[in-house]
Amino acid sequence: MRRIEEEKSVVEQMIRLYCRRKEGNRSLCPSCQELLEYAQGRLDSCRYGDAKPTCKVCPIHCYRLEMKECIRTVMRWAGPRMILYHPVAAIKHLMREMHGKSMR
Repeated sequence: MRRIEEEKSVVEQMIRLYCRRKEGNRSLCPSCQELLEYAQGRLDSCRYGDAKPTCKVCPIHCYRLEMKECIRTVMRWAGPRMILYHPVAAIKHLMREMHGKSMR
């Protein structure tokens, strides 16, 4: 899977986890759907492409301020829980963050 596609998958997993477990929704609520679409759009236009670092270590902050706060909230809550719900994705993401490079 291409790097951007992996990032899109991880972001979607985090947003869905947050919406389902934190907010108690069976499916994505309108605000989480908007955040998901926004995040995926930003990933589609990422200048780094498959060499993209994780968002935490990326030198370019490409989110609008309000969306940046929303995704931070989601990631703070969902990040620690990813190891329980999506362990492979969580471990790969952590490894990328620690090493600051793409893993295939």
